[in-house]
Amino acid sequence: MSDINIRVEGRAGRITLTRPKALNALSHDMCMAIDTALHLWREEEQVALVIIDAEGDKAFCAGGDIAELYETGMRGDFDYGQSFWRDEYRLNALLATYAKPVVSFMQGYTMGGGVGIGCHGRHRVVEESSRIAMPECGIGLVPDVGGSYLLARAPGQLGVYLGTTAARMNASDAILAGFADHFIPRAQWDDLIQILEASGEVDHIISHAHTPPQADLLNLLPEINRLFDAPNLAEIQSQLAAYGSTFAQDTLAVMQRNSPLAMACAIEIIRYLQAETPDMYRALRMEYRYTHRAMQEGDFLEGIRAAIIDKDRNPQWKFANQPVPRDAIDRMLAPLGVDGLKFET
Repeated sequence: MSDINIRVEGRAGRITLTRPKALNALSHDMCMAIDTALHLWREEEQVALVIIDAEGDKAFCAGGDIAELYETGMRGDFDYGQSFWRDEYRLNALLATYAKPVVSFMQGYTMGGGVGIGCHGRHRVVEESSRIAMPECGIGLVPDVGGSYLLARAPGQLGVYLGTTAARMNASDAILAGFADHFIPRAQWDDLIQILEASGEVDHIISHAHTPPQADLLNLLPEINRLFDAPNLAEIQSQLAAYGSTFAQDTLAVMQRNSPLAMACAIEIIRYLQAETPDMYRALRMEYRYTHRAMQEGDFLEGIRAAIIDKDRNPQWKFANQPVPRDAIDRMLAPLGVDGLKFET
């Protein structure tokens, strides 16, 4: 497949995304190719670890390939999107629980679906240009691909802030928030990958890691904790509106551009996961309840229209400028019965 290069080099299973002109956007076929390789390598003694990287400087993976999701959804074909998300989420779970170390090298943009393949392995490497985000609420989705699991584990109220605003994290921010582990300058990546291929030993990652600069979000965390310490979207926005800081006002302006339904459901999912020890499987099942319904009952198709089809940046969201009704949240997150997300046993 021209979009992805899967091979074995020495002791390493290698997965390289090869769509740099498309910011290495992840297609359904690419997901399935990765899934197949991971299942195969579980049984291969030669493969001691898995390395996931990408061509180009702009992006590791800027998200899922949503153009086809829009096209099929507008034709009334919701099965394609539901199958895509179902298979993608199963891949995310496989990466998070894989028996062999998975090492990801994430340069430039890592967003949405890129988080799903890059941020669930044991060793997540970032560098000077890394920018990681969960931008789903801006297109009418909730943070998915297991992103809600990471957000629920972030310090304080940082996860709710990142999930509802789509704020971009630099390398240090990503380490603080739990989306990455190691800061290694890009200039060292090629040599490190060659060492990993030859040795199959992940200890070399730690020996190459540098202390990252202080995270920008660290200074903002007290204010984030104060402003996002509320149970629902309406109260968070009320606190932001009442607080006089530039940060609060700028944050409120950002949130007012996103889908209210998606933000309200994102908060609900994160709070649900935080109520107990966050669990990847529970997170993915909750996310799938939303995405399974996102085209028919949510804002997803309208969000894509405004963002990448007409590009007018003027989505007509449901519940714009009004509180999201409780029953609308419950409807989007209700159990799916026989359609619920299932994992291999």
